[in-house]
Amino acid sequence: MSAENQVDVALVGGGIMCATLGTMLRELDPELTIHVFERLGGPTQESSEAMNNAGTGHAANCELNYTPEQPDGTVEISKALNINTYFEVSLQLWSHLVETGVIPAPNRFLTRVPHQSFVWGEANTHFLRARHTQLSATAQFADMKFSQDRSELMEWMPLVMKDRDTATPIAATRVERGTDLDFGALARQMYTSLEGRGNFGMNVNQHVKDLRKDGEFWVLSLKDLVTGATREVKARFVFLGAGGGALPLLVKSGIPEAAGYGGFPVSGQWLVCSNPDLIAQHDSKVYGKASLGAPPMSVPHLDTRNVDGRRELLFGPYAGFTTKYLKQGSYLDLPLSVNAGNIYPMLAAGWHNIDLTKYLIGQVMQSPEDRMAALREFIPKARLEDWRLDIAGQRVQIIKKDAKQGGKLEFGTEVVSSADGSLAALLGASPGASTAAATMADLIQKCFKTKAQTPAWQEALRRMIPSFGHTLSKEPDFLKTIRDRNNAVLGIQ
Repeated sequence: MSAENQVDVALVGGGIMCATLGTMLRELDPELTIHVFERLGGPTQESSEAMNNAGTGHAANCELNYTPEQPDGTVEISKALNINTYFEVSLQLWSHLVETGVIPAPNRFLTRVPHQSFVWGEANTHFLRARHTQLSATAQFADMKFSQDRSELMEWMPLVMKDRDTATPIAATRVERGTDLDFGALARQMYTSLEGRGNFGMNVNQHVKDLRKDGEFWVLSLKDLVTGATREVKARFVFLGAGGGALPLLVKSGIPEAAGYGGFPVSGQWLVCSNPDLIAQHDSKVYGKASLGAPPMSVPHLDTRNVDGRRELLFGPYAGFTTKYLKQGSYLDLPLSVNAGNIYPMLAAGWHNIDLTKYLIGQVMQSPEDRMAALREFIPKARLEDWRLDIAGQRVQIIKKDAKQGGKLEFGTEVVSSADGSLAALLGASPGASTAAATMADLIQKCFKTKAQTPAWQEALRRMIPSFGHTLSKEPDFLKTIRDRNNAVLGIQ
């Protein structure tokens, strides 16, 4: 096998996760040969593309599904604290990359946009108040504001408050230090930097058909989707970061850790505003409560976005069902993923998630007026002619074995790796991209265990992520130091 067909690191997928891992590994060891293998004609065209994801810097400021209400009326905030910590880690990595000139000015991928939660009805306002009470008592959410004052809420979100019924109780929280992120733009900047630093290859139109272990190497079987040519590439380490495309390859790898994993695909749609006057009236991300049985990616939100330098206003996403694992995938993705090892967990998970099935069927059957009815809960006088329907990205929720239920559906992100650390795969969805730096730092420590424990790698990790080895939720003074630096470098004062 020729030298160009042997690499140290093979990254399968051209999105933000592979960009983050490649960037961090390059900082840790400039001599590593790193290649990306992407099946489409360029990077970031699937889940990392701006209109295919929420674009929210998921810090748990406004996402109510991260703080479930308990039977006794309290709110469970541990997941919110963890997610907020993960996002602070990503901000630290991005600050480091800006400071060292690896990526250009942050305003090319990050914009400060306040994060708000908005609810209506007695029960929901009680929940939001309890949530605020518990979160604002922590250092991480001490700056969160709560209000039921309609004049103040009009200042926070005029488009939402205009023409609203005054008889219904309402409440909102607001965190000024929120972000809107174009993960596609960020990933492309990372790849541009990698290409300029050597020992890197971006291989597009390359479909990874199969992979197998051969001694100390993984052998990837590739097909060029333009020419039809096939070849094999050897890699010492493989990361499957191809969104929904990661699961089928993980199963093909044959590693014992992949046994029992399945996936449930969920598609999405946005209503995109076409009226510049409405777009100008809204400047925040306003998240509501999800419907019963809705997956996390379907939490309704009215969303200010900045895409390729233009300001957008989106509402949704509306969930749907397809058997594709990728937006540009095949309708055979789901049926071909079923095997003897995961069929029982998948059937069991389906049985225990009847509400989700009913919800998705209802979403698929929606008419334009049904979608407008949901939008009018946020914009009371919304008009159909001001909005167009657009297709959002594709997500694959994790299904895995469960001792009690036989199989369960996981809403989150999970890394599955081989015992020897030579292969890892990222599965799942939200909060996904926002946790990229923390997730990849954990992966590096697990899959590159020996090197990660050396003083050189430990020092490099602390340069990229100053909080490495710290617990931000328990160190309020250090948290403030970290945030002050991130605010100044990234422009999110």
